[in-house]
Amino acid sequence: MEFQTIDKLQKKALKKSSTDFTRLGFALFFMIGVLTFTFLSNGGISNNMFLAVAALIGAYMAMNIGANDVANNVGPAVGSKAMTMATAIIIAAIFEASGALIAGGEVVKTIKNGIIDISAFGGNPDQFIWAMMAALLAAALWLNFATMMKAPVSTTHSIVGAVMGAGIAAAGFNIVNWGTMSEIVASWIISPVLGGVVAAAFLYAIKKSIIFKKDKVEAAKKYVPIFVSLMALAFVTYIILKGMKQIWSKTIELLNILPLVSLEVTKKPSFATAFIIALIFAVFVYFFIKKRISSNTTTLENTKASVNTLFTIPLIFAAALLSFAHGANDVANAIGPLAAINDAVVNKGVASSASIPLWVMSVGAFGIAIGLTLYGPQLIKTVGSEITELDQIRAFSIAMSASVTVIIASQMGLPVSSTHIAIGGVFGVGFLREWLHIKDENNHTLEEDILAIQDEELTKNAYKSELKTLQEKSDKTQADYVRIVTLYKMIENEKKIIKSTKKSIKKAKKVQYVRRDAIKKIVAAWLITVPVAAILAGILYFTIKGIMI
Repeated sequence: MEFQTIDKLQKKALKKSSTDFTRLGFALFFMIGVLTFTFLSNGGISNNMFLAVAALIGAYMAMNIGANDVANNVGPAVGSKAMTMATAIIIAAIFEASGALIAGGEVVKTIKNGIIDISAFGGNPDQFIWAMMAALLAAALWLNFATMMKAPVSTTHSIVGAVMGAGIAAAGFNIVNWGTMSEIVASWIISPVLGGVVAAAFLYAIKKSIIFKKDKVEAAKKYVPIFVSLMALAFVTYIILKGMKQIWSKTIELLNILPLVSLEVTKKPSFATAFIIALIFAVFVYFFIKKRISSNTTTLENTKASVNTLFTIPLIFAAALLSFAHGANDVANAIGPLAAINDAVVNKGVASSASIPLWVMSVGAFGIAIGLTLYGPQLIKTVGSEITELDQIRAFSIAMSASVTVIIASQMGLPVSSTHIAIGGVFGVGFLREWLHIKDENNHTLEEDILAIQDEELTKNAYKSELKTLQEKSDKTQADYVRIVTLYKMIENEKKIIKSTKKSIKKAKKVQYVRRDAIKKIVAAWLITVPVAAILAGILYFTIKGIMI
């Protein structure tokens, strides 16, 4: 029997090692392909080897983004079983790459949010190239480590910390914009708290309006179209603001070709414009969903599981739209250092912004898709099922939080992280479940149970007082003895009631729908992302400088 067990373990280990080797082989093939293409296509440029190596690191960085960051977009949908892992990876890979290539932006600030003052480099392209290369590699290494530890972290914070650390190593602490850094620190608190509150609010609203009703089918007919249309409103607004800002002017120009259409051409959409377009779309969605649910109510059962199925298709759309917006909004920032290196090598100078060539954007787009396919599933499982148990309604609430929170924060000028918002949403629905569990089927709260214990204690003490009086009585009658026996029984009964209630309270307090060890690990990873990436980038900068001098 032991030999059979050992044989099974050996076969399992060999299968896992074979899979790991295959994934590593595909990753290396992509990275070497990028290195070779960049070197051969830029043969006439001096320092083209620097650019080729930077492209190699950029490909590595992009794959790590795919392995870590994209899990937030599809993890809740997979965890709720709205879609399979394979379907999620295919959808996310297609829409991430599409977002990057279609709406990723022609020009971005290569130094994210003005983290460092590039004038401190004194126009020296070599030091600038070394710093950006160190930043890119440091951010990629940290993301790789975080993925191995199953900790979803912010890609933006990783690259920001790395750029800051490389900049300090190259030109000292004065190069850093500390005001911007303080905003990033603030986002560590703002993002997850806002995300958690919004997700919990939506989940409670759905439970209150549908799940807690006796006739769930009738409630679903009334409220599901409202919730799905609100989702459409939020997501279309989110996509227009975050995913179409780079192609907005061209889109308006194309629309103006149509007869009777004359729109003002602007560089990016305003919130009012995005909201009006989204509102029109949401109205169509409302009537479509209302008609669809009304025609299918005969197949619905009066159960929570049946109502859950109504949120499956909206969740699939949410995963796709979140992936598109992430590809459009975050990929350019992540490969910004590569674009900066390309600009410095080609133009032999240092600029605050640089065009992102198609090949650089392609490295980011396809790298993310490959990284997601090869190494994304473990983080998708972590986000979808290893923090708290999710169903379609909970996952829907998290998806709503991801879009609504970004819109609210951007309009209020608050710094937020999409990763922290999504994970905060997962925490929010988990903690709401714990809070709701404290209530029993009769809607008795923990506080009411505590008051009940106090009442039972008072009753028990009254019995004890009466018992003491009877026991001290010198001329006891037959009735007194009967009463004494009765009082003993009543006191014992009160003790049992108190013990049972205390046990119930203790059990309620022990119920944890959110894994505390997951919270500690993820929050710890968030807090150290910027400083670890900065320290690593500084070390790598001095290493590269030592090799080159």
